[in-house]
Amino acid sequence: MRAIIPSLILLSLPLSASAQSLQPGNWDLTSTAVDLVVPGAPAFLMRMMRGKSKTEHRCLPPEQSRAGVAALFVPKAEAKCTVERAVIADGRIDHVMSCPQKKGPPMRVVRTGTYNAAGFTARMTMTGQTEKGAMRIVADQVATRTGATCRK
Repeated sequence: MRAIIPSLILLSLPLSASAQSLQPGNWDLTSTAVDLVVPGAPAFLMRMMRGKSKTEHRCLPPEQSRAGVAALFVPKAEAKCTVERAVIADGRIDHVMSCPQKKGPPMRVVRTGTYNAAGFTARMTMTGQTEKGAMRIVADQVATRTGATCRK
């Protein structure tokens, strides 16, 4: 269970593709847990997490902002995720990646949604296997620009 919670936080970060430019500056990525099925996890903990949000603050310098929405889809290097499909075009996001776990098969992360120059809205579904059975975590994600200059 301990490995799942940090994974949820880590995987709530988006990943790659090409799209229209975004404005540089400070961006907030907010992920809100919609549904959680984690075998072996205490039911009260799953109820507490449902509906909770986590916001990550990201700085996009001008050179990264030209990559568009893809710039917001870059996970932390230690996640070692691989992209299986990344179609970000015509205002639509269709993104699938695989992320290794310490134990068991890789976790599959599927993200679908829409984007424009102001950011994106997507539904992310993570599926994987725990020692006690199949796991499924669904989160809604929103990315918005919060300022022209990055927070320090």
